[in-house]
Amino acid sequence: MNYLGFKAEEIKPVVNELNKLLSDYHVYYQNLRNFHWNIKGENFFDLHNQFEELYNDARLKIDEIAERILTLRHRPVSRFSEYLEIGNVSEADMLEDDREMVLTILDNHQALIKNLRAVIKSAGEVSDEGTIDMAGSFLENLEKKSWMLDAWAVRAGKVVEA
Repeated sequence: MNYLGFKAEEIKPVVNELNKLLSDYHVYYQNLRNFHWNIKGENFFDLHNQFEELYNDARLKIDEIAERILTLRHRPVSRFSEYLEIGNVSEADMLEDDREMVLTILDNHQALIKNLRAVIKSAGEVSDEGTIDMAGSFLENLEKKSWMLDAWAVRAGKVVEA
């Protein structure tokens, strides 16, 4: 039964963008885990907690993205090798510097924001309001988190370009 009313071919570009987003969120999630486990220094408590909050949020979004793909009657990619192949977020290096960790997370956010906008655009072309609503809420949340991390980086003496 085609309960959503979409034709498989018309929704495929949306699913492709969602799978890229899913891939990016998985790598971003792992980068956050890396930083959460390896943070040291004077900002340990603040950033350790912040990275945990961010990866818990990413974990929930990963599930929502995969379930949206399934709702659209397609299969989400599910192998890490696929994530690295089709996504835009790269695995982070083993960093020691807390400021570099935050700047890396901001780089990840930039890729996610770009991808979310692509999802919204693609979904808009086929009037997929469910995907637009999901991606829009993710975008708003991520933009706010980015602003906060950027404010922290500025306070720490590192200005991130707009």
